[in-house]
Amino acid sequence: MIELKASQGAGADAPMQEVVQAAVIGATGYAGCELLTLLVRHPSASVTCLMSSGKDGKKAFPIEDSHPKLRGRFSVLCEPLNVEQVLVAGPDVVFLATPHETSHQIVPQLLEGGLRVVDLSAAFRLKDQSAYAKWYEFEHHFGEVLAEAVYGIPELDAPRIASARLVANPGCYPTSVILALAPLLNAGWVNISAGIVADSKSGATGAGRKPTERLHFPEVNENLRAYGLFRHRHWPEMLQELDLSPGDLIFTPHLLPITRGILTTIYLRLSSLRVLSEIEGLYRSFYAAAPLVRIYPAGTLPEILGVANTQYADIGFALDESTGRLILVSAIDNLGKGAAGQAVQNMNVMFGLPQQTGLL
Repeated sequence: MIELKASQGAGADAPMQEVVQAAVIGATGYAGCELLTLLVRHPSASVTCLMSSGKDGKKAFPIEDSHPKLRGRFSVLCEPLNVEQVLVAGPDVVFLATPHETSHQIVPQLLEGGLRVVDLSAAFRLKDQSAYAKWYEFEHHFGEVLAEAVYGIPELDAPRIASARLVANPGCYPTSVILALAPLLNAGWVNISAGIVADSKSGATGAGRKPTERLHFPEVNENLRAYGLFRHRHWPEMLQELDLSPGDLIFTPHLLPITRGILTTIYLRLSSLRVLSEIEGLYRSFYAAAPLVRIYPAGTLPEILGVANTQYADIGFALDESTGRLILVSAIDNLGKGAAGQAVQNMNVMFGLPQQTGLL
């Protein structure tokens, strides 16, 4: 039920604007907090329903009990997860920042109730229904819904996102890898048979808010750890969206002792020798209409400080013109462009708003 409201602070005669009514389920996690931080300042969105799928799940509570920085920003209480209550409220869009298994169970109910969904979990990212048992340790029972889901990188598939009922918001690591590789693979400039290596390093919020021993402060601080070699669940997501086979891409993630941000370095060979200006020109042309992708000029490279607490994806490169070896460097905020920022960007596309609305 998109309402018409006067812009905040406008007078009585100000023109009315459409406001997207949003529900956020999983509001108590890191991604949920980032979503609320973005939506509360969004000029064309209003949060009318907050729910938690886990924490304090027996009674309603003010969201600032979970996120003190949101104190005084929301009058609506955060309720225990109740799908029927969401259906009755009838928001225009439901954001799910919930565990994969939770999204898997409730998305079909939300769609059946006529709601549109942006799912930040991985429950509807992989098109191979049988893959969920291997990579996410649950059996996927909703093949028709899975087939309908649109993978949500707006820079690559905005027309399908615009008409989608269900957008599968991409993972943070895949976002950093896919955006970096897409222009080259689309142009056929990569020697795929030579292999592609993606080395990614992420801040600790990428692992979620649930405490574990491996995320305990003394285990993370002053440390750098590789994990999930050959078995990280984001790897098949990258292969699927880049149309690569398992032998084409090696992906290794690392945990950085920082709060937020991802830096991905990708190593590959070009299919033919080129000069650096050609590479830069390809990327600038490919992302010319992408307001949240920034291409670095030759000789400069992205870094995490450049994207932390922003919604940008920054991409740079270095080329050995004599051998055709190319190194790509991409940087995103894992909670921003890697999660909540991209979810809001997807919402903007779904409701006909400029992609960057409320994000810059």
